[in-house]
Amino acid sequence: MTSIPDSARAVLESPALAHLVTLNPDGSPQVTVVWVGLDGDEIVAAHLPEHRKVRNIRNDSRVALSVETENRNAIGLTEYLVIYGTARITEGGAAGLLQELAHTYLGPGVRFRPWKTHRRATSPTSRWTGFRG
Repeated sequence: MTSIPDSARAVLESPALAHLVTLNPDGSPQVTVVWVGLDGDEIVAAHLPEHRKVRNIRNDSRVALSVETENRNAIGLTEYLVIYGTARITEGGAAGLLQELAHTYLGPGVRFRPWKTHRRATSPTSRWTGFRG
């Protein structure tokens, strides 16, 4: 597994929304906005319920992720991070991960409970490895 550089780690640990690209069965791209976090050198996201992006990862593990930063370069353009990798789905853990990520994306002390509206006992979490940025 490739180590995530500190500069990329800082972006992934920020409250910037990420754009996840997966591949539909016909090969066309599917893009969705996700909250992301880090678990060691894996990028993680949680999903309630099992949406198209999860089914796509189960079918084809290739993914891309883009995240805008708040930084501007010398000519005034917004800097961004693009990551290509391989994802895997693990069952369960989505509710806890979403609560953890809510502190980053919504603020400290926030109680985030969207799973009360979903009937599934477990919800998937995706993890990306093979960092290439």
